[in-house]
Amino acid sequence: MLWANFIEAFRSSATPLPSPWGEVFGPLMTGSKDDLVVVGQIGQSLDGRIATESGHSKYINGPAGLNHLHRLRALVDAVVVGVGTALADDPLLTVRRLAGPNPARVVLDPNGRLPASAKIFANDGVRRLVISAQGAICAPPAGVEIIALPTTDKHISPSAILAALADRGMRRVLIEGGADTVSRFLSAGCLDRLHVVVAPIILGAGRASFILPPIERADQALRMPIHAHQLGDEVLFDCDLSTQRLPIGRAKTST
Repeated sequence: MLWANFIEAFRSSATPLPSPWGEVFGPLMTGSKDDLVVVGQIGQSLDGRIATESGHSKYINGPAGLNHLHRLRALVDAVVVGVGTALADDPLLTVRRLAGPNPARVVLDPNGRLPASAKIFANDGVRRLVISAQGAICAPPAGVEIIALPTTDKHISPSAILAALADRGMRRVLIEGGADTVSRFLSAGCLDRLHVVVAPIILGAGRASFILPPIERADQALRMPIHAHQLGDEVLFDCDLSTQRLPIGRAKTST
């Protein structure tokens, strides 16, 4: 089946979704707690690193892992990155490796650090949004929407971010990076799914995939149901966080 046909079936809520992608992406069609579906994505080495100590990360994942990321982008309404990732990588956040629509691009930039020349702000017909702190000086290019939200300890609440995007019609959201941003959404109970794509390499040292509060005992670790999928020579761990996700959007009603 062509990927473009799968996108059409996915967006029209056709069930069951056809193979080979239905098993992987089917859980992203509808939310379990409300009308939002939020998926985080991390690409990492076997030893849990997303970059070397110098910050180099292009590319830890190979073609299959990158194709998976672009498929995720094609299926969501918005892709979200933190300003640190935007400054370090200057990503396009477009769907280029396969067919599919480009999602709205959202950068979390509480203090207005991202320059107007950033590729995220490219005027290509796709919605572009900056989420900043209330009172911050933020001057993106014309046409970029600014959402000013309150902060706590210099951070904007993940639930407030998702609620603001939902108010603007974006209800299927990809939290793409970096590690700090994905970790904050995970800690806040704001992810339905977490896709971890593990590449067959060992970096030995470097930046960790997750930055979470420490625990004292292994039995206090966050546990969840997972499904493993082979992506070429890489492995996708699809982690189901739906039972831990806090309600944010319009609550689901029983029928």
